[in-house]
Amino acid sequence: MKKTINLKRLADDPSCLSDYDPNAMDFAKVHEFLDKFLTPISASEKIPIQNSLGRVIAKDVKSTINVPNYDNSAMDGYAIAFNNTGLTFKVTGAIYAGSIKRKSIRPGEAIQIMTGGRIPKGCDAVVPIELLREHESYITINSLPKKYANIRNIGEDVKKGEIILTKGHFIRPAEIGLLASLGLSSVNVLKKLKVIFFSSGDEVIPVGSKIKVGQIYDSNRYSIQAMLERLNIDFTNYKNVLDDKVIIKKTLLKAAKSADLIITSGGVSVGKADYMKEVLSEIGQVLFWKLSIKPGRPLAYGKIMKAHYFGLPGNPVSSMVTFYQIVQPAIKKIMGQTNYQLPPYFHAKCIEPIKKRPGRLEFQRGVLIKKNNEWIVQPTANQGSGILSSMTQANCFIVLDKNDSNIEKNTIVNIQIFDGII
Repeated sequence: MKKTINLKRLADDPSCLSDYDPNAMDFAKVHEFLDKFLTPISASEKIPIQNSLGRVIAKDVKSTINVPNYDNSAMDGYAIAFNNTGLTFKVTGAIYAGSIKRKSIRPGEAIQIMTGGRIPKGCDAVVPIELLREHESYITINSLPKKYANIRNIGEDVKKGEIILTKGHFIRPAEIGLLASLGLSSVNVLKKLKVIFFSSGDEVIPVGSKIKVGQIYDSNRYSIQAMLERLNIDFTNYKNVLDDKVIIKKTLLKAAKSADLIITSGGVSVGKADYMKEVLSEIGQVLFWKLSIKPGRPLAYGKIMKAHYFGLPGNPVSSMVTFYQIVQPAIKKIMGQTNYQLPPYFHAKCIEPIKKRPGRLEFQRGVLIKKNNEWIVQPTANQGSGILSSMTQANCFIVLDKNDSNIEKNTIVNIQIFDGII
């Protein structure tokens, strides 16, 4: 009988899985392993729909009404009842949006109707105002429309009893509008993910203090907080933790008691003062990976008690790249979101050559613009993993396959845009 490969077993004995190589983790393989071990939160709460943006549906939402709940006009014009007398119809009145009483017309008659107005009994179609001529007591149309043209039918958008949002669905502005259209003032959502994060390193100093030679400002913690803020989660900032095994251990255990997820930056490499790896091995089930991506080689994932854990590299660009490409999708899954997909790649012409060695998937920073009706991309000047300014200059990643070598000028490349429309 084949044994199940759980996180503890893999962390204790990486050789238990034949194709698992922590020293050369492929990008796709990382996501494959994370899908096996990540567990979504289950606690839920009921909140007003106006507060639900960026949350995740906790239970299927079923409509108790039809939307629309009456047949109505799709535009301003005239409701007509077909007859055998041609294209002229006698006008018998008007219907405005919001009128509750249902009127009726007979063959050869027309009634003026506004967008959203209730369709009268006997109506065969609505003719737009632009396609007819109005006279004192009748109208003449250019041609007979198809039957039921420009009529929005009852339940056309949503039918009564239909499941319109399923568990795990991420709530955007459109979802809030849909819930409101059903008359729902509240919705059941999964509780916000609780994240605790901190940076590590004796050389790291707080922003605002005077810097000395050999020190660096704590930029990672600010970048991580800003990236977390966009995900609509609850987070606590533990600031910076010194390279001290006792302090690191105490901080991680404290965080694991209340967090769903712990994120750290720095200390997961092979330096002599990188105690994070040693401490994590003592108190958690943690995998340490050397990723086949650039930037962002060292990464740790695992669990400390019930809390998921990600250890990001210390270099600022590496930290951001691994967050966006690996940690953010993982957070979406832990949040319970089921309709999340990795951002797609698009094609653009790279107008500068790029030096690259085969062996690692690369996320180069690029500037994408439209010129002469063509999308072109240009890499930023410096692609070093410590050059944080390259992230501010760029608006996309140029994604180069691990098997790619040097890219010639005007080659079509894959790009991943930083910002989406919604």
